[in-house]
Amino acid sequence: MATAFNGLGMNLGNLSRLSKAQTRSISPENFTGEKGKGGMATEGTGKHCARELGQGWKVSPSVIIPAGQTFVLADIEGSGAIQQIWMTPTGTWRFSILRIFWDDQEQPSVECPIGDFFGMGWGMYAPISSLPVCVNPGSAFNSYWEMPFRRRCRMTMTNLSGEDMRLYYQINYALTEVPEDAAYFHAQFRRVNPLPFQEVYTILDGVRGQGHYVGTAMAWGVNNGGWWGEGEIKFFLDGDGDFPTICGTGTEDYFCGSYNFENRETHRYEVFSTPYSGLHQVLQPDGLYRSQQRFGLYRWHIADPIRFERDLRVTIQALGWRSGGRYLPLQDDIASVAYWYQRLPTAPFPALPARDALEVI
Repeated sequence: MATAFNGLGMNLGNLSRLSKAQTRSISPENFTGEKGKGGMATEGTGKHCARELGQGWKVSPSVIIPAGQTFVLADIEGSGAIQQIWMTPTGTWRFSILRIFWDDQEQPSVECPIGDFFGMGWGMYAPISSLPVCVNPGSAFNSYWEMPFRRRCRMTMTNLSGEDMRLYYQINYALTEVPEDAAYFHAQFRRVNPLPFQEVYTILDGVRGQGHYVGTAMAWGVNNGGWWGEGEIKFFLDGDGDFPTICGTGTEDYFCGSYNFENRETHRYEVFSTPYSGLHQVLQPDGLYRSQQRFGLYRWHIADPIRFERDLRVTIQALGWRSGGRYLPLQDDIASVAYWYQRLPTAPFPALPARDALEVI
């Protein structure tokens, strides 16, 4: 309950409690989040539209990030927590890389294509209505993950594409004391295409220190016919060797569905989006160039975080069926984002794939 009294985490049960926390917000209308400094721009992407109205009339609602450039979204000194992020980026979402650095670390604790971070791994809009992530019409990305920091938060966006991108964004945060037991938010992207035969897909590895795992988002492209979700997810905790402490019973089971996500009346996949889990996107072949089935899934461990003391590794099998009632190891196109909290320092992430290896093709 410590966070209820310093203004970090609020819910309906403690929303009436007063706090000494200071609310601040960063956007293109106030790049620093300073008190009383919003809406002062005289230059910006809306200047031409406001030419008859002048200062204070939506002069700077967005930013242009040139091709190949990195833009600093936020650079906050002091202690507090990011409480909500809203943004709507143009361009190819897989080529826009979000990074977040805590307390002057050189290593980012978040490194992820912006679409995948919000569950949009295939670069196409699909609604999500969950507790920590909402994706709303027409392409509004919202994060409610609480992200504490003690000395500094630096957030950047890198445009890997060959074209400029326009970004509208708002980062809402609190300046306040951070409890000693508050950990740092992390998110890591991985992608393998295709998965080598009889290899398991690694969602996360190399994590060191104390923390808890809070979610998985996946973009799963199927390269075979038939059902693709027999594989087990495994969580290797605190020195587990060949066998994990937690072993799931199937892919759709882990994402809180059952029996192939099939609607038994229509005999088709049934999309769903709930506070904790979803199969929010099903992309079907179109009879021409879009030949493969592709799926977007998420599972948040909010009510059931997976706690570790020293280290964590997470894997999932890609498994279907072949003749004779035998399992078939699949060679699918799989991308994932792992979300977790831990104490610093952050262990270095694997190198992000090159642009061609990131591309959805």
